[in-house]
Amino acid sequence: MRRLASALAALLALVAGTAGAQTPKERFDPLIDAVVARYHLPGIAVGVIEHGEVVYRRTAGELALGSGQPVTPDALFKIASNSKAMTATLLARLVQQGKLRWDDPVKRWLPAFRMYDPWVTEHMQVGDLLTHRSGLGEGAGDLMLWPEPNAFTRQDIVAALAYLKPRYSFRAGYAYDNLLYVVAGEVAAAAGGAPYETLLRREVFEPLGLSRCQVGTWRRDALAPVAVPHARGDKGYEPRVPADPMVRPTTMEAAGGVQCSLDDMLAWARQWLAPTPAQLAWLPQAQRDKLWTPYTPMPISAQRRAWDGTRLYAYGYGWRIADVDGALTVSHTGTLSGMYSALYLLPDRGDGFVVLINGDAEEARTVLIEVLLKQFTAPDKARSVAAYADELAAKESHRHASRVPDTSRRQPATGKELAGLLGVWRDPWFGEIRLCPRDNGVAFESAKSPRLRGPVMRVGGEFLVQWEHGDAEAWLHAPTSKLGNLHMSKVDPDADFSYDFEDLAFKRMRDCD
Repeated sequence: MRRLASALAALLALVAGTAGAQTPKERFDPLIDAVVARYHLPGIAVGVIEHGEVVYRRTAGELALGSGQPVTPDALFKIASNSKAMTATLLARLVQQGKLRWDDPVKRWLPAFRMYDPWVTEHMQVGDLLTHRSGLGEGAGDLMLWPEPNAFTRQDIVAALAYLKPRYSFRAGYAYDNLLYVVAGEVAAAAGGAPYETLLRREVFEPLGLSRCQVGTWRRDALAPVAVPHARGDKGYEPRVPADPMVRPTTMEAAGGVQCSLDDMLAWARQWLAPTPAQLAWLPQAQRDKLWTPYTPMPISAQRRAWDGTRLYAYGYGWRIADVDGALTVSHTGTLSGMYSALYLLPDRGDGFVVLINGDAEEARTVLIEVLLKQFTAPDKARSVAAYADELAAKESHRHASRVPDTSRRQPATGKELAGLLGVWRDPWFGEIRLCPRDNGVAFESAKSPRLRGPVMRVGGEFLVQWEHGDAEAWLHAPTSKLGNLHMSKVDPDADFSYDFEDLAFKRMRDCD
C-alpha cells in the first residue's frame, strides 16, 4: 500500500510539473520584450532550437522605422561576421571534394599573395587564413572594407597585406582580422574555378535549402522584405535607407557580406546541431570536426569569467568555441554598419538560438545573448535583463569618463594653423588623402573611401577629424621631421577596432591642387 501511495504521489507530481511547465513563448517572450523596451530597438528577429527542433520564433519592430513594414521571419538581415563560418564551410566542401587541402600554401592558389614577412608569406597555409593568428594586429587594414561604399577591390586587399606590419609573431597569438577571410574567399574561387559568390550559392546555400540567403548582386525590391540598418542619432535610431535598389558585391563578402532571414539561419543552425543523413553526406563529420577544433586560444575577459565561468575560449575555422557554465558552446557574432547578429549552438544538447537586429545594438545583443544562454546552461543563475543592462551601462559610463578625452571645446582648424600639414599624402595600402582648404577651414578627404571625409578641428594644441558620417573620430599626428610620416589614432581608444587608423603612415606627395 505504501509503495502504491508513493507511485501515486510521484505521478501527481509529474502531472503537476507538466501542467506548470512554461511554453517556449512564455519563457522567451518576456526576455525579448524587456530587451526591445530597454534599448528601443528598431527591429529584431529571434529563433530558438531545442533538441534539434525549432521551438520558438519571434519578430518585433519594423524593417525601417516609420515605414510601417514589420519584421518577419523571412526578412533579410546582414549577418556580418556570421558569414565567416559559411566561408569556412565552403572551403571544407572544396577540401572534401579533393580540390584543396587545408595545409596548402596560400601562394599555391594566389601567387600574388605577400605578407610583410617573407617567411610568413611562404609558410601561410589555407587553414591559417581562418584562425586570427597571422601576426596582424586587430582589425588591420579594415579601413579598406568600411565605411561602405568605397573603391577598394579584393586585389587591393591582397596587395596591401605586404605593407601591414605584424604586431606579433606568426601563430603566436590571437587578434581578430577580416582581411584574411577575404583572401580565403579568393583562394576558394581559385580552387573552385568560379567566383566566391557563385561557389557559396552552389556549395552551401542550394544544398541546404537556404533559399533566402543572398550574396553578391541582387535587387532589394525583388527579394523583399529586407531589413534596413539603423544608426544611433541624437533622437534615437535613424534608418539608413539605401538609395540604390541593387545590392552589389563588396570586397568583404567572404568576411561579412552575407544576408539571410531568420528562418534560413535557423535551418543553417539545425544542420550543425542535428544533421540529416543527406547533410552528413554533403559535409561529413570529419570536416565538421575540423571546423570546430580549437586552434587559437582567445583572451577571456573578466566579464565572461564572472557571468559564464568560462575557462576555455578559442577560435576554430569560422567559429568560436567556449564553455559556458560548464556547457560547450560554438558561436559567432556579427557587427556591420547598423546590423548586429548572433548564432549560438550548444551541440551536446542540440540547443541553440539566432539573434538578428537591424540597429547599432552592441549592449542589447550582449544582454540578450546572456539571458538566452542562461535558459539552457544555468537557469538558477539567471539574472534579469535590467540587471545585466545596468551593469553594462555602469561600466560604459566609467570607461567613457576615464578613457575618452573631452573634445567638446573643439573649433574648426584654419589653414594657417595646419600650414605644415596641408597637401596630398599617401599611405602604401590605403592610398591618397587630401588635407586641403575648404569652406573657411581644412578638410580631410580620402581618394578611395569617400565616406572618410570631414573637417579638421582644433582641440587645444591637437587636431582631430570630425567625420561627416559620424563614426569614430581620429587624431592627426604631425610628422616629427620634415621627411617623416603623418599618423592617425582613434580619439576614443576603445572605438571599434576596424577603425585601424593606427596602421596608417602617410608620406607627403605634393601640394593641394
